This record gives sequence, structure tokens and C-alpha cells, in this order.
Amino acid sequence: MPTQVLMPQLGESVVEGTITKWLKQVGDVVAEFEPLLEINTDKVDSEIPSPSAGVLLDILIPEGANVQAGTLLAWIGEPGEVQRGSSQPVSGDRTPVMAQPLVVKLSGAPSAGRNPDLGFISPVVSRIAREQHIDLSQVTGTGQGGRITKKDLLVFLEQHQSSTPPSAANAQQPAAAAALPAPAQTPTATRIPPLIQPTTNSIPLTPVRRAIAEHMVMSKHTSPHVTTIMEADLSLVIAHRQAHKPAFARDGVNLTFTPYFVAATVSALKACSIVNSSWTNEGVLLHPRINIGVATSLGEEGLIVPVIQNADSLSMLGLARAINDLASRARAHKLLPDEVKGGTFTITNHGISGSLFATPIINQPQCGILGVGAIQKRVVVISDAIRGDMIAIRSMVYLGLTFDHRILDGAIADYFLAKVVESLQSWSPVD
Repeated sequence: MPTQVLMPQLGESVVEGTITKWLKQVGDVVAEFEPLLEINTDKVDSEIPSPSAGVLLDILIPEGANVQAGTLLAWIGEPGEVQRGSSQPVSGDRTPVMAQPLVVKLSGAPSAGRNPDLGFISPVVSRIAREQHIDLSQVTGTGQGGRITKKDLLVFLEQHQSSTPPSAANAQQPAAAAALPAPAQTPTATRIPPLIQPTTNSIPLTPVRRAIAEHMVMSKHTSPHVTTIMEADLSLVIAHRQAHKPAFARDGVNLTFTPYFVAATVSALKACSIVNSSWTNEGVLLHPRINIGVATSLGEEGLIVPVIQNADSLSMLGLARAINDLASRARAHKLLPDEVKGGTFTITNHGISGSLFATPIINQPQCGILGVGAIQKRVVVISDAIRGDMIAIRSMVYLGLTFDHRILDGAIADYFLAKVVESLQSWSPVD
């Protein structure tokens, strides 16, 4: 009996995802629980295992499509059991589901969908064809059933650009060059519209980059952003870290500076609970739990924010262990979708790359985000009750709080940030 491959719900609040890659093709033999395709949800890539052993009979949803949980993605069984393109369940004990993409985020291509002459045209193919002025009837499809894939278009573009006659290039030259004899023109009936110049570079958008872009634009359009900046003396934090780093290492934990900023933020959120909130039309929603998101760079791939759940219940060792684990799995693309959900406040350490000041964008629907700059030794003036003012060298850091001005006013935001500074500057080296 053929088996349906359904889009799973990858977390309590994750109900849709984007198919980024099919790891198997039609006709491939797959083992039970062998990775079948990759799904991206909220910048987290997850491998979907095969529900049974057999042959991949049909792929119903192409790469790049955004689908809801429960959508029929493919069929697995013995060769010949299911007609290609069939979307009907083969057994009454299975719930019928839609076999076409419910939502396609790569929208804007009016020709996307099923073309009677060309077969199914994915939104990605349609968009590239529109932007590059490509007549799809001139492209040879190598996908299932002759479907035109993104790879087919890229090959077509490369071949066309490498074989473009001089006349196409001369058309872009200054008017003075027009006086030169023009080579024979390509017959109009077979002429292909000009493409972008070969010198123009275009980096395709990954699901992660597209998600970041959409979320950042939405955030700036959602709430009025204001940033306040203070500086903190980290002398006591550095002393504590130096004293406890060997003990943490014996427990298999690398003690970085991030747990100190998380612990200081937790302390400030307890003292100023309005910052641990979200805006709603009915009022300001105060979150009973303190879940701290820690922005983690993935290099050129983008940024992801894994969340430390119930951060206020963890010791320094617990915070350090959680941060080590989440950061390492984030860079290895091993996070679970729920591990980037439910944050109530975010910290981003832009100082890792040497940045002193920054005005980060709020991670909606949160109230604020704390930006941590580079730790630098600077000359500062300190006051002593006996010796008065003195010049000293201290390890200083700039802290920037970007907050939602609908929820917080400047005085409350400054009070919260001052509490973070106070916690960092009063750290006990022996705790």
C-alpha cells in the first residue's frame, strides 16, 4: 500500500514551512526514517525522514513552495502503485489533504502555477523568467515530467550569455559606437529579449535571508524604535570570569561573557517587568516567564536567535551551558523550530566584530533588545571617597537598549538599562 508523505507540524506553534531541498528524486529507493527533504521554518532547517521504506513515486510540491502542516508532499511505495500527479489518498484511513502549495511566498509571478503547455511552473521559475525576460517555451525542462526547474533556467541563462552575439553587447554601448557597422541581426521570429548584462551580479535569496528581511522590515513598520546608550565598567565581571573559568571548564562548559549579560538582563527584567512585555491592541501584555533570545551569527548565512527558556531559573553554570549548547547547535543547523520561539527579550552582541555602538532592530513582538558593544580598555575618571577623583584604566563596554516607544518612555528605559549596568558593575568575584 503506497504511503503518503505529509508536511509535519515541527513544533507547537510551527504550522508551515518552506521546502528548501528534496534530498531524493522520483525513482530513488529510500529507507524508513532516511532523510527525504529539508524544510525551513523560521530560519531553522529540519530534515524530514521518510515514513516508510520503498521508492519515491512522486513529488507533488516543488522546492521553494511554502506549505501548511498536513499538506501531501509525495508518495512512497512500490513502482507503479500511484499514477504520477495523483493527489488522492489511497486508503480510507488517511485524511485527504491538499496536494498543491497552499501559500507561495515567492509570489509576484502571474504565470506561476500549471501551464497547459509547459506543465507546472514554480513561483521561483516564474519570477526568474519574468525578471530576465525569458520565453519559457525555449527552455528544456529536466525536472519530473519535463518540468522546468530553477537549474534549467540558470543553465539557459549561462548558455545564452556565453553565446550572445556582439550586436547584443553593442546595444548597450554609447551612441558614438552606433556608427560602426552592425553585424547581421538575428531573425525576429527566433530572437530572445536581452538579458541583464554579464557584469551584473545577483545573489539568490535564501530562505533565511528572506525571513530576516521580512522580519526586520515588519519590525520597523510595527513599532517606533528609540535607542538609549550607557556604559559599564566590567572590571568585576572580568575578575569573576578569570576566577571561575577553570571550574566551568571541568564541567565541560566554556564561560564566555554572554552569561553575564544574560544574568544582568534577567535581574533588570525582574526589577522592571514592563520591559518583559509585548504590545497588543487590548493593552500591554506582561509575560510571566523570562525567555532570553541570544542572537547568533551564522556568517554569510545570516542570523538566528535561539531562546533560553526560563532564564531566570538558571544559575550561571546553567546559563553558560545553555548558551554553549544553543550556539553550537545553531551554527551546525541542529536547532529545533521551537528553540527559536517564545522569546520575551533579546540580546545581541555586536561587539564580537569590534562594533562599539549599534541600534539593533527589535525582535517582534518583544518590547526591547539589548545591544552589547566591544569590551575595551579605556581611560576613565573614577571617584573615591578618600582620594577624590582619579584617572584609571578600566575595561568598559557600551550597552544600547532599543525599545518600543509605545510601551516604554525614556525614563523607564533608562531605569532598566541602569539596572543592567548596576548588576554588571557590582558583580561579586567570589560568587
